[in-house]
This record gives sequence, structure tokens and C-alpha cells, in this order.
Amino acid sequence: MKLLTGLLLSVFLFSSSLFAQGAYLGPQVGIFKSKDSDESNLYGGAALRLKTSSAFALEGAIGYRQEKYSDGAITIKNWPIMATAMFYPIPIVYGAAGAGWYNTTISYDTELLDLDISEEDNDVTEQEFGWHFGFGAELPLGNALLSGDVRYVFLDYDFKAIPGSGIENNFYVIDIGLLFSL
Repeated sequence: MKLLTGLLLSVFLFSSSLFAQGAYLGPQVGIFKSKDSDESNLYGGAALRLKTSSAFALEGAIGYRQEKYSDGAITIKNWPIMATAMFYPIPIVYGAAGAGWYNTTISYDTELLDLDISEEDNDVTEQEFGWHFGFGAELPLGNALLSGDVRYVFLDYDFKAIPGSGIENNFYVIDIGLLFSL
């Protein structure tokens, strides 16, 4: 037992010295899928990760994504701004939890939905608030970090033109990022 504890402690101390504290900035790309959306979609963005210690980090990210519902009758475009806290139980694996502000434009195809919607009610941009949690891993590459994670986002859109639609729009996202040391 002492040998195993000593071995684990040695591995932890050695590996934690490989991961420097600092700031990292770079692009992120990923794939996401809402429960009731028509299909999976790609998204892109950028992230700034501040590693405060070998066990904690903070990340701010901004991106762009678009998805369709009801056979293309509803289109959602949004620009999420997310803040995430990360905890590293071991140096390359992290858990993540945070919040996001989703600047969201919901557009309705009035012909497909057979709705009478005024121009004022169509293509309106609003802010939605959502929570997310997940896990991931990162690998140091010299002065950069290669990261990948899976996050689940809780976000409730208000489809005003279709009250009581029952559309589920929480989603998961799988992304990778290449973050460069600042």
C-alpha cells in the first residue's frame, strides 16, 4: 500500500511539473446536437483559458452556431459567450462547469409553418441564459495545448410563434481546441 501511494504521489508530482500555469488563446471547433433539432451541426469559435494552478483553470469562449428544427421551418443562430470553471483531478483530465449567455436569433419559415408572423416577430435576437457541465482532456504541445471535451448545455428557447411546441433544445457539444500560450 505504501509503495502504491508513493508511486501515485510521484507520478502526480512529476506530471504536474510538466503543466505550466499561464494563459492560452486559440480556436475551437466542434459538433453539437440538440435533442429535437433536424441534424448534428458544426460550430466554431475561440477560447481564452487561464490556468491558475495545476488543479484549476478558468475559460472564456465565444462562438457561432446554427441549427434547424421542424424540417427546416425554424432556424436558430446564436453567438454563445461562455464562462467555465475547470478542475483537474489529474493533470491532463478536467471536469468543467459554467454558464453561457446565448445571443439568439430565431427565424421562422412562415410558408413551411403556415403561420402569419409579422416581420417584427420574425428574426428577433434575444439573450438566453444556459448552464453547462462536462469533462475533457488536454495535452501540452510545447507552447500550446491541444484540448478536447464533451459538454452538456441546458438552454430553453422560447418559440413564441409556436406556443406549447414541446421542442427539446438542450444539447451536447463535442469540441477540440488548439490553444497557444500567451
